[in-house]
Amino acid sequence: MAVIETSIKQHSIVSDFKEITKMGLSLSVVFSSIAGYLLGAETVSAKTLIFLALGGYFMVGASNAFNQIIEKDLDALMDRTKNRPIPAGRMSVNTAFLIAAIFTVLGIGILYTINPQTAMFGAISIFLYTSVYTPLKTKTPLSVFVGAIPGAIPFMLGWVAATNDFGIEPGTLFAIQFFWQFPHFWAIGWFLYDDYKKGGFYMMPTGKRDRGTAVQTIMYTIWTVIMSLIPVFGFTGKLYLSPIAAVVVGLLGFVMIYYAFKLFKNMTSHAAKQLMLASVLYITLLQVVYVADKFLRHLWI
Repeated sequence: MAVIETSIKQHSIVSDFKEITKMGLSLSVVFSSIAGYLLGAETVSAKTLIFLALGGYFMVGASNAFNQIIEKDLDALMDRTKNRPIPAGRMSVNTAFLIAAIFTVLGIGILYTINPQTAMFGAISIFLYTSVYTPLKTKTPLSVFVGAIPGAIPFMLGWVAATNDFGIEPGTLFAIQFFWQFPHFWAIGWFLYDDYKKGGFYMMPTGKRDRGTAVQTIMYTIWTVIMSLIPVFGFTGKLYLSPIAAVVVGLLGFVMIYYAFKLFKNMTSHAAKQLMLASVLYITLLQVVYVADKFLRHLWI
C-alpha cells in the first residue's frame, strides 16, 4: 500500500510539474524554434539544437508558471483551470515561483550561450507574456495583440540562433506566426467564451461571439496565408519557398480559411473548435513544408 501511495504521489508531482510549465505548449514552441533554426542554418549544429530546445522549453515554462501564479485566483473560477496545481492546492505559490525563477535563469542563460540576440528575444518574450499580456487579459481584447508578440517569437528565434542576425528572414517568420495567433486564439476564446467570462477575460475582438469577431477572424486568417506565401516571390532574402511548396502551403491555407468561413456561417462552438484544430494543423505542417522544401532544394542543387 505504501509503495502504491508513493507511486501516486510521484505521479502527481510529475503531472503538476508538467501542468505548471504547460509541457504540451512548451514542446510546440520548441518545435517552432527548431524549424526556424533549420531554415536559417547553413550547417546544422547538434549542440546548438539541443541548447535551443532546452532554452526554449525553459523560457516558455517560466512564462507559463509566472502566468499561473498571477492568475491563480481567476483560474479557480474557471472549469478548464480550476484543477491546475496552484488553485487546486497541490502546489504553493512559493514553489511555483521558484520553478519560474530557475527556468528564467536557465532559459536566458542557455540561449545566451548560443548568442546574445537569441537570449535578448527570449527575455523579451518572458517579459511581455508575464508583465504585459497576462495583466491585460482582464482589461482589454487588445491583450491578444500583445500576446501575439511573444507567441510569434519562437519561429523567428530559431533563425536568430542559427545566424546571430535579425533581418527580413526572421522578420517574415515572425509575421507569419504573429498573424496566425489571432484566428487561433479567437477560435479558442469563442468555444471557451462562457468559461473565460467567469474569470473576467476579454479575448474576443468585439468582446462578443458575433459577426464582427467572425469577420475579423476571416481577415486575419487570410493575412496569415498571404504572409506564408510571400517567400515564394523572392523578396525575403535567404528565406525562399519553391512554387511547389507554395502550392502545398496554399492548399493548407485554403483549409484554414474554409473553417474560418464556416465559423462565420454557423457561429457555433463546434465550428470554432474545428478552426482551432485547423490552425494548429496549419502552422505545424507549414513549418514542416518550409524545412522540407529547403533541404530538398539543397539536395537538387
